[in-house]
Amino acid sequence: MQKTDNPADPFKKALAEATRALADDADLNVTYSADPAGLAGDMMRLPQVSRRMTRDEIVQARGTADALAMKLRHHDAGTHAKYVPAGPVARELYEAMETARCEALGARAMPGALSNINARLGAEAERKGYGQIAAAADAPLAVAAGYLVRQAATGRPLPPAAQHVADLWRPFVQQQAGAALTDVQAALADQSAFARLARRMIADLGYGDQLGDDPDEPQQDDADETANEDEESGDNQAREQEEGEDAEASPEQTQERTQDERQAQVSLDDQSDDEIAEDAEMPDSEMPPELPPPVSEASADYRVFTQEYDEEIRAEDLADPAELERLRAYLDKQLEPLKGAVSRLANRLQRRLQAQQNRSWEFDREEGVLDAGRLARVVANPTTPLSFKWEKDTEFRDTVVTLLIDNSGSMRGRPISIAAICADVLARTLERCSVKVEILGFTTRAWKGGQSREAWLKANRPANPGRLNDLRHIIYKSADAPWRRVRPNLGLMMKEGLLKENIDGEALEWAHRRMTRRTEARRILMVISDGAPVDDSTLSVNPANYLERHLRDVIAMVERRRQVELIAIGIGHDVTRYYQRAVTITDVEQLAGAMTEQLAALFESDPRRRARAALAAARR
Repeated sequence: MQKTDNPADPFKKALAEATRALADDADLNVTYSADPAGLAGDMMRLPQVSRRMTRDEIVQARGTADALAMKLRHHDAGTHAKYVPAGPVARELYEAMETARCEALGARAMPGALSNINARLGAEAERKGYGQIAAAADAPLAVAAGYLVRQAATGRPLPPAAQHVADLWRPFVQQQAGAALTDVQAALADQSAFARLARRMIADLGYGDQLGDDPDEPQQDDADETANEDEESGDNQAREQEEGEDAEASPEQTQERTQDERQAQVSLDDQSDDEIAEDAEMPDSEMPPELPPPVSEASADYRVFTQEYDEEIRAEDLADPAELERLRAYLDKQLEPLKGAVSRLANRLQRRLQAQQNRSWEFDREEGVLDAGRLARVVANPTTPLSFKWEKDTEFRDTVVTLLIDNSGSMRGRPISIAAICADVLARTLERCSVKVEILGFTTRAWKGGQSREAWLKANRPANPGRLNDLRHIIYKSADAPWRRVRPNLGLMMKEGLLKENIDGEALEWAHRRMTRRTEARRILMVISDGAPVDDSTLSVNPANYLERHLRDVIAMVERRRQVELIAIGIGHDVTRYYQRAVTITDVEQLAGAMTEQLAALFESDPRRRARAALAAARR
């Protein structure tokens, strides 16, 4: 047996063997990586376990391994694909229920595996802040449905934070789909029966319009094809009969029949023209509604159903001063252990910036400021000409930096807290270096479309309406506002119910417009996000890549115009596929270092040093 210096290797090896046994797949390739866990063919990727082997790392690795092994053992991809719904919200519900089924089914024979899965589930729910939410609308319905199905299938309590979400949603789910929920146990072992039960439950919850065709009913195309074959057979028999009659008919009779057919065809053509004319004169009420006009400079195809309910609002207008102070105190207390590390990184950035801001001179010039240090030469030799000097300009003295922070529900908990404190400390740091800073956030006003969707429903649901939710763009700190005046505003990110959906493309375009109106010579825009654009209301009635395609179009426009230098940081999400200059971090604890390194790389005066610094930041 090969010896190793890594104390975590024996644990990894034992976990891999146990996972193969649970999955009933001796050829399964188990790897450990900082990338998101998942399955790809015969490969399973588990969370990385460091040499320290912390409790959180072990819980994540064991719980993830057991959950994925149960899915491999009890999940059939063909059956799953047969019943998968067409709409995004229904699909999320379906996926969450199927995951709960696989894990609950495996836990019947192996209760210890369920304990591992529950430990991981609890840690994940705590990290997302589910234990602190106050209303059901602040948690995704798909997550709650998965929790409730899991509890109905196992009969065991959930971890506290997950139980809190399940209890908030339970009255609604019981009222709408209680009958389906009670049948979970009976259908657990049969994936097809469970899939039909899941589709029934999705319809009961109000998303039946996203299910698509019923896979158990005969396809209409097949029935039409059979009918067409019968019709063609009858036509052929009639044609053969007519041909026989024609052969016996005289030439005069044949000519008369041909003329009659031509006259009939002319009559049909005239009737078609009349019908077309009548259709053209249909009243406006029966005409299909016009598509909303495009609203984006980046894409002529991107549309918004209505902008009437969108808002651009200052943070201080979303909470009174007393509440902002309370939220700010909560933020400071929550992140007291982290503040020192962030401050050290910020001080390092400040030293690097101030070193470049030190006065730099060009000597032995023919004009400029008299160089007193060289007057001794003139005294020693009166024929020596006077020497002058010029002060060099600083590259970034006239600079503005905008931090655009994703305020979506998936950022709830530690990610949004760390993003807020990093933005706060960097704003102070850059302000000391005479660099203006703007802090913006983006989310939506509602979870399920809000007033925009209500207006769409009243308009009889026109097809392809475009973006279908009420935007909320928040100004936490404008570039010209001093940090000390707006310090409490960042506490607003801790407000319950603030974080909802994320429509990144319009937010990026909004921040870009604000920056291009600035007079500074250099403009830097940093985007901090943890996922692709997601808005259930919009994606349920538009193509699945509608928001993502618009984000790509906006990024392409910003990078093409080059009025703003654009960088991005993805938290657990690969943003390098969107942005040219980007870095992805796997742990939110790395955010402070990534932000400071990215900014430091941009501020490097030497282009070669700047390229090396950017490369080093991307590798972290």
